[in-house]
Amino acid sequence: MTEAALPLTDAAVRADQRLWARYLRRPLGVAALAVFLLVVLVGLLAPLLAPHDPNLVDYNLTQAPPGGDHLMGGDSAGRDIFSRLLYGARTTVYGAAVACLVGVGLGVPTGIAAGYFGGLADRISSWISDGLQSVPGMIVLLIVAAGTGADFTVLMVTVGAFMAPGYYRISRSKALAVRREPYVDAARVAGLTHGRILRAHMLRAVRAPVIIQTALTAGVAMGMQTGLQFLGVGTGSTPDWGQMMNDGFRTMGTHPLILLWPSVALGVTIAALAFMGSTLADLVSARTAPAPRRRGKETDRRTEATTAASGELTHPAEVSALRIDNLRVGYRTPQGDKQVVRGVSLDVAPGEVLGIVGESGSGKSQTMFSALDLLPDEGSAAADGIWIGGESVAGLSRARRHALLGTRVGYVPQEPMSNLDPCYTIGHQLTEPLRAVHGLSKADARARAHEVLVRVGITDPERVMASYPHQVSGGMAQRVLIAGAVAGKPDLLVADEPTTALDVTVQAEVLELLRELQQEYGMALVIVTHNFGVVADICDRVAVMKDGRVIESGTVERIFAEPGDPYTAELIRASQDDTESRDDLDAAWHGARKVTA
Repeated sequence: MTEAALPLTDAAVRADQRLWARYLRRPLGVAALAVFLLVVLVGLLAPLLAPHDPNLVDYNLTQAPPGGDHLMGGDSAGRDIFSRLLYGARTTVYGAAVACLVGVGLGVPTGIAAGYFGGLADRISSWISDGLQSVPGMIVLLIVAAGTGADFTVLMVTVGAFMAPGYYRISRSKALAVRREPYVDAARVAGLTHGRILRAHMLRAVRAPVIIQTALTAGVAMGMQTGLQFLGVGTGSTPDWGQMMNDGFRTMGTHPLILLWPSVALGVTIAALAFMGSTLADLVSARTAPAPRRRGKETDRRTEATTAASGELTHPAEVSALRIDNLRVGYRTPQGDKQVVRGVSLDVAPGEVLGIVGESGSGKSQTMFSALDLLPDEGSAAADGIWIGGESVAGLSRARRHALLGTRVGYVPQEPMSNLDPCYTIGHQLTEPLRAVHGLSKADARARAHEVLVRVGITDPERVMASYPHQVSGGMAQRVLIAGAVAGKPDLLVADEPTTALDVTVQAEVLELLRELQQEYGMALVIVTHNFGVVADICDRVAVMKDGRVIESGTVERIFAEPGDPYTAELIRASQDDTESRDDLDAAWHGARKVTA
């Protein structure tokens, strides 16, 4: 299926309208915008506004002071300064626009791709960027001017190419930070392609720094083109501020006003761009700042120091919803390769609930990340076989394996706030995979999203769909993630610590919801958790992991009744102790209320 361009949703339009409404409440930003628009408008309407031909020579006007029909006087050649200043605005704004477009077009996509994919693409792009920065730009511009007959457009394209490394650096830096965000992993599991993730999530994330860089680039481009014109590069028949400044510089001692007018125009324009850029960047950064992320294991699940092991297989590969045989996972470190998962084997049948339980660092999340093909670049996985829905995926290409995500496999991550992109409304994030992966129309995708939100217990779905992640509670955000995971009606649902960030009451509601959905849709469900209480509530079978090994597996009833390993018994006792502690607190609270009464 060919990939359509990312649609601009109604919610996105409303968000941009709110952004401009906030911008218009910033007096400095409004003033800067008004000045810049005035310069642009003056340039566009110069033929109508200019009182004289900018190239008309009147020797009586030579170095004349302001007055009469000549508001700013005449230059050293007898031409009207005011008319030339108006026409010069057109040249200056055009040149800056060309330079910025070229810089953005070359630097931003390259930087985002390099930061997102890393590896060889990142190294080659960085070498080119560093090499371009080492070239003396002004010398190259003079050579280009000589070779092209001082073609202004070609010169500004060259200026834009020299500005591209600045865009590349900030885009790459931001992409490196964003690519490890959980919501990017969630987008992959939803089945979105790399191209769509780059456009929808990565490109939006670099918007604020690109705005600032564009303001700087426009100012630098204006300065460079003025410098070239000051040196005499260009045509005398085209009015520009650089040539006017050159003329004023030569007569600065006797007629300083000739230099004053273009200098003021250039300075005011550059200042307006700078203030506009910083105001917009402040607003965008404030609106798209990601929610705080917890430290420890919840901060980055993929950095667990895990070492895995072996387990027993109970279902043939052909009838398993998920089967992993002898999985090994390793990571490259400065001290050498470190194996973190060692020979793990497990499976789950259609309609069955499997719990993978163990303490932090036991290897449980790394095992499922390997099955979902979500290991980071420094990680590598090998297995005797991995089957999803009875189909071996070990030999599939990345593209074919990726196509299973969001269709046959759903994923519910922990830390709900970190797994929703703060740049987009919840409705957009629910409908985007349905349109891109399942090919639904905009109306059908919205109807399906509305349906699953109601199904997961959200009573006001329209308000939630129009909200941004920071506008809903943690429990509601987790329900949204569950809705997104089941919206594509997968055969296998993987829930990684789905209740970690929630309070006890909400935990129980989420577990009950997962169980109901699993039974309703007939899905296989894999719960990754450190809490045996969760296993007792929802699971049919359990695999216990320690130091990267499946040390014990079996039915929940058998494991609870007769744990075969001391570590399993310790985990069960810890869960029971927690439960007893909560019961004791409840009893004490009720007792205190009776005494008070």
